Formats: sequence, structure tokens, C-alpha cells
Amino acid sequence: MHRQNRYARAPLICCGSEEKALQSPEKINNFNGLILFCHLNQAGGQTSVATSSTSSVAMRYAQSLFELASDAGVVEKVEVSLGAFKALSDESGDLKRFIESPVLSADEQSVAIDAVLAKANADPLVANFLKVVTRNRRLFAVPAMIDAFSAIAADARGEAAADVTSARELNATQTKQLQATLKDVAGKDVAINLTVDPSILGGLIVKMGSKQIDTSLKTKLSTLKLALKEVG
Repeated sequence: MHRQNRYARAPLICCGSEEKALQSPEKINNFNGLILFCHLNQAGGQTSVATSSTSSVAMRYAQSLFELASDAGVVEKVEVSLGAFKALSDESGDLKRFIESPVLSADEQSVAIDAVLAKANADPLVANFLKVVTRNRRLFAVPAMIDAFSAIAADARGEAAADVTSARELNATQTKQLQATLKDVAGKDVAINLTVDPSILGGLIVKMGSKQIDTSLKTKLSTLKLALKEVG
């Protein structure tokens, strides 16, 4: 039975030459910064937006990428490639600052993203997608786009998606244990979208749907500090 994707309400949001640009690596450089997602043009040129707006933009871009990947039968490859790019960003403070910087020009970001993609050996569709995002001045929203793509792909597979923040990488055993625990909560398989953030010191922050559980050492220490102040 074909399962309807609950994220598939919006139509494919790139069209004509823009879609061909995403699918054809050799054509991406011929657009000279004019590659735009058709109904995102109204928001072009902005370099910072509110979180809710970022989420909206991220979901629309992710939906477009998912539909292209689904049509090409490469959803899993794209998801893996996006995960590799996110892992690279998590490991590199410089790359994370570069992605979030509103100061660099589109041309400067394009040159740098080409080098990053070469290092990451990104899937061609992902590489072209990120180039489009860079030219559209939406690089700051890439982490949210990757999370949104993971959620859409998980939903299409009949899974729930969980955003997990850990102070360090989880090994295979830890990942399986966490998936089993979350499956008991969700009642179905759970796709884990892992972000490594050493600043939480230890423990996990798990967000699944509207629920969030924070067992990070950083939060525990903050709570302990507040409790000690009250006692004092």
C-alpha cells in the first residue's frame, strides 16, 4: 500500500531551468547567481530571519529537494550525503560560523561552499542543492533544511523523526539502544537526526514532535546552581 506523505501538501517549488540546474551539475555555474526557487523569490536577499520564518523556508526547500530525490530514486543517498555535510559542520567551528555568517557575499560563500562540497564528496543532487541555497543567500538555514529533509524522509518511510543532541558521537550500540527506547515511546520506528554539541558536556537532548527531554549535564549543572543559590 502506498503511504501518503503528510509533508507532501506543497507542490514542487522549483521549476523549469531551476529544476534542471539541481539535476545537472555542469549547468549550475551558468546561472550567475540567478538560480531561484520560484515562489521563494519574494524573500530573496535577506540574510537573517526569525526562527519561525527560517523553519518555514527550510521546510519548503527540504520539500523541493525530497521530491527531486524521490523522483530520481535517491532519497537514501541524499539523506546520507546531507548527514555527512551536517557532521562536517558539527565538527568544524569555522564551517559552522561560515554557514551562519551574514557578512560574506554570495560570491564569497559560493567559492567556499565549492571547496567544502569537494571535501565532503557530496552527492551531485545535494551539491547542486547547496549551491542553489548559497546563491539564494539561504545558507544560514541549511541545518534546519537538513533536519526538515530527515523528518520528511522518515515520515515517507512510516517512521517518526527525533532530533538528538549529544556531547559526542554515538556508537552503533548506543544508537540502537536509543532507537529502541524512542520506538517504545513513539510506537513506531524512529529515525535519529544526531547533532554533536560538546557544549552540553554530557547526556542528551531529545526532541520528537512537540516533546523535548533535556538530560544534558549542562542543564543539570545549571539546575544545581540555581538550587544551591536558593539554599544559600
